[in-house]
Amino acid sequence: MARDDDMPPGIAHDPKISRRGFGLASLAVGSAVAAPALAEDGIMEMDVNVPTPDGTCDAAFFHGKGAKPGVVMIPDVVGLRPAFRRMGRRLATAGYSVLVINPYYREKKAPVVSETFDFANQEDRAAVFALRSKLTNATIDTDTAAFVDWLAKNHHVSKAKMGFTGYCMGGAIVMRAAAIRPDRVGAGASWHGGGLTTDKPDSPHLLAPKIKAKMVFGVAQDDDAKQPESKTILKDAFDKTGNPAIVEVYKANHGWCVPGSAAYNEAEAERAWAELLKLYKGALV
Repeated sequence: MARDDDMPPGIAHDPKISRRGFGLASLAVGSAVAAPALAEDGIMEMDVNVPTPDGTCDAAFFHGKGAKPGVVMIPDVVGLRPAFRRMGRRLATAGYSVLVINPYYREKKAPVVSETFDFANQEDRAAVFALRSKLTNATIDTDTAAFVDWLAKNHHVSKAKMGFTGYCMGGAIVMRAAAIRPDRVGAGASWHGGGLTTDKPDSPHLLAPKIKAKMVFGVAQDDDAKQPESKTILKDAFDKTGNPAIVEVYKANHGWCVPGSAAYNEAEAERAWAELLKLYKGALV
């Protein structure tokens, strides 16, 4: 599975709009979601601040009427932006209370890219990866614990187990969340996750014995081509614990789940979405 720096250029590019238009849309959506009113789909979208040991994490929170199972959505390396707000809202319409976080809150509020951002531009790309490099296992662990605690105290969240879903770099974060909070995390999903199996002592796959959640891993075909042994390592790690995970290669490239990615593949994205809903329906009880 590819590292973050192996991602193909264009992850933030929407072929239907210009790069400048993408940035303007990001800023427009980011400034327009604070109004606490139910939309026509019955979902309320709110900008919220989640307390953490290092400050407050800005995030988008989506919920309907009543208390529903909580879900934390971890964006890819480009961070919280309109595509992930839309994905958070869609998941909420399926019956969940969804927190979509800004992983870079220590450095700046979302969106962390400017209106002229171009992932294919070396300087823009370097700036995003500089933000990613400041996230350590320690900060990821304290953050994810804070997200779980925030949801647990929210009256829009039921007492059911919680779910985590992550994209690209978010895949490894999902695994850490499931490992450090097995008491509350009942399901985890990684889509085109990066760095899930490495030869380092802190490789995410080594967390499998601590994970009690049901796990699904959707692997991009180009990531699999670069590291074909990874899917077997990952599957074996969970099989040995008696808590087998679903590990499957999708016929799409890295970034295929995220609208606006150059690799977005609608058919395979919908297939992944159906798998996610199936996972949550069975595990978040």
